[in-house]
Amino acid sequence: MTATTSRGAVPMGAEATEPPERRGTTRDGVRLMAVRPGSLTHARFSDLPGLLDPGDLVVVNTSATLPARLTARRADGTTTPVHLSTTLDDGTWVVEVRRPGDDGPETGLEPGAALTLPGGVRLVLRAGFPDPARPGRLWRAAATPAVAVPAYLARHGAPVRYRHLRGPLALDDVQNVYATEPGSAENASAGRPFTDRLLVRLVARGIPVVPLVLHAGVSSPELHEPPAPERYRVPEVTARLVTATRAAGRRVVAVGTTVTRALETVTGTDGVTRPGEGWTDLVLGPGRPVRAVTGLVTGLHEPEASHLLLLEAVAGRDPVERAYAAAAGTYLWHEFGDSMLFLP
Repeated sequence: MTATTSRGAVPMGAEATEPPERRGTTRDGVRLMAVRPGSLTHARFSDLPGLLDPGDLVVVNTSATLPARLTARRADGTTTPVHLSTTLDDGTWVVEVRRPGDDGPETGLEPGAALTLPGGVRLVLRAGFPDPARPGRLWRAAATPAVAVPAYLARHGAPVRYRHLRGPLALDDVQNVYATEPGSAENASAGRPFTDRLLVRLVARGIPVVPLVLHAGVSSPELHEPPAPERYRVPEVTARLVTATRAAGRRVVAVGTTVTRALETVTGTDGVTRPGEGWTDLVLGPGRPVRAVTGLVTGLHEPEASHLLLLEAVAGRDPVERAYAAAAGTYLWHEFGDSMLFLP
């Protein structure tokens, strides 16, 4: 299953359709495959501290998930879902309009199209995002009157959800235990299996856990697009500890692709990770290998190119191929599914 040939479907029956707590297990009770060059180990996520060594560093994304799914009314009176991906520095919104009925991404819209959102907010699509000249899945849009987005979503929104899920979601279902700063349209789901007790066990074993923030936009798994620009912040203490950990010959373990993307954005060709914040459009792959991250905790997602290219940039192609082949038929995919740990 390589990035260039693995665009097939998730194995039949392998989709996690609800949170593990509704399947009779705990957050940290999901399966965990530890992948090293030449070996695969099957464990539970609660076994993570024993799979790492004292002196390793775990980096998590403390962005909290917003209820970013809204129900809009079109000019013809039909209703349709709208996903709010992010807000830009000038206050405009980046949105994805979904199709009525089958709830796939709507790609046939034109600039100037208007939607009515709950609470009397009018949303007008202005230009494609990130490329204004190429309207497609994501739109830069103007919302009038202006609203305080977190409060507005708390009143009118619901968690983003896709067709593989069964039943409604509560916001707690898509929130990581260490999430502190609202801003993501979708959960940084690699961190969902962590529990308070597991974090304490990591620290007690001599494995520090440090934060950064990357506000994840909507991914639209149907179209397999690379992520659009996303807002991030890497604090000074995290940057300093990443650099020191690498210098000491220990592993820097990123929890998810969002953490990897943020850390690699602020790590120079000299291997030094520096504090920083802003917007990142970094896509890792053969032309841009990793400089900071040496280990990765990740879920199993649609076998799309940008996700697998990032995994291969961290772990190498062969371990990724072996891991996905071993997962077929036994592991569960998507945000409420099982996990993998790639280590050098």
